[in-house]
Amino acid sequence: MHTVCSSDVLTQCSLAQAEYQDWINQGLKLNMARGKPGRQQLDLVSGLLTALTDPAECFDDGIDARNYGEIAGLSSARSLFAELLGCLPEQVFVGGNSSLTLMYDTIAKAMTHGLLHSERPWSQQKGLKWLCPAPGYDRHFKITESFGFELITVPMTPEGPDMDVVEHLIQDPYVKGMWNVPKYSNPDGIVYSAQTVQRLAAMKPAAPDFLLMWDNAYCVHEFEGEFLPFADIIGLCAQNGNPDMVFEYASTSKITIPGAGVACFACSQANMEYMLRLLDVQVISYDKVNQLRHVRYLKDKAHVLDLMKQHAEILKQRFDVVTSTLEKEIAPLGLATWNRPKGGYFVSVNTLPGLAKRTIELCRQAGVIMTNAGATFPYGIDPKDQNIRIAPSYPSVSELQQAMDVFCCCLKCAAFEQMSQNS
Repeated sequence: MHTVCSSDVLTQCSLAQAEYQDWINQGLKLNMARGKPGRQQLDLVSGLLTALTDPAECFDDGIDARNYGEIAGLSSARSLFAELLGCLPEQVFVGGNSSLTLMYDTIAKAMTHGLLHSERPWSQQKGLKWLCPAPGYDRHFKITESFGFELITVPMTPEGPDMDVVEHLIQDPYVKGMWNVPKYSNPDGIVYSAQTVQRLAAMKPAAPDFLLMWDNAYCVHEFEGEFLPFADIIGLCAQNGNPDMVFEYASTSKITIPGAGVACFACSQANMEYMLRLLDVQVISYDKVNQLRHVRYLKDKAHVLDLMKQHAEILKQRFDVVTSTLEKEIAPLGLATWNRPKGGYFVSVNTLPGLAKRTIELCRQAGVIMTNAGATFPYGIDPKDQNIRIAPSYPSVSELQQAMDVFCCCLKCAAFEQMSQNS
């Protein structure tokens, strides 16, 4: 990273401030705060709405999807997710539309009842800690924060979490678990290397009920290149003597319709039997009609991957807008670096230290709402105040171009303000 020379600071600062005022005068209202599919993507899957049109179509393997029962989900839905994740159908529990809800519920059950190998419920234990690879997903961090865990930041590397750090930290019996987004991580777009996944599966934590939370949110979400296969983490943990250590999650949120999708968790048979006993008190059944609708519409893995190529055509154009604008406006000034992912939903920008919050605030004042600076770190605190998550999917291409022009202008203003103060 290089910076503009000091003699140019005042001139560049004046130009950036003039451009910023022009954006203020336009009264923009653009929202890039979350990684939501855009209108084109939602229209792409309109066929889901008519996947079932007759009562006679509501039967699946002799089960009437309209009625109570089948707490773990329709067998066809379990099989579809198993094919996508590379595990066994009997290892899959199919729920409602939100994998985040299933993740929260897993932690909540550990707190109230304990997990399969817990000596007692986590709520009866003090000083509990949780590992949080960062930059990471803010909603993950909020779950464990809400239950009172001490959140411990684990640095991310190009191959995933720093495993030397992880393997040291898990020797503490108060460390109860770890968040993971193994493919196209949020927000860096990093794909865990085979070595990292193997080391995670082979860990020997001090806590007998250590929980590897494996959020495979972007398992089929390439927008550049062919589908990238991944390991069956459940089978890999079993091979390494940790059959019950991992819970894996996925959903159709960014495949079909986020507000009306289907989510699942997958785990060992022993964990499934334990969780079903607890869930049987809580749930009679999830929406099996929606599960069946998705099975009929998505069909199988091959059909899902064909659909994802159509999503990719829409998303690639937007990611290109982000990276090309950054290359044009920011790269020559050396004010930031950024990732160039081939899948997922985000571009992670690392500014010079101390610029992220000011940049986001200037964007907000100019009518462009982005994810809060610091959100990608535990407790919302980025120690270097430099990471910014850009979510390109929701705006139209023209709106996104405007938003990126505003973002680059705001980053320049923040940088030149800092340079002026330090000169």
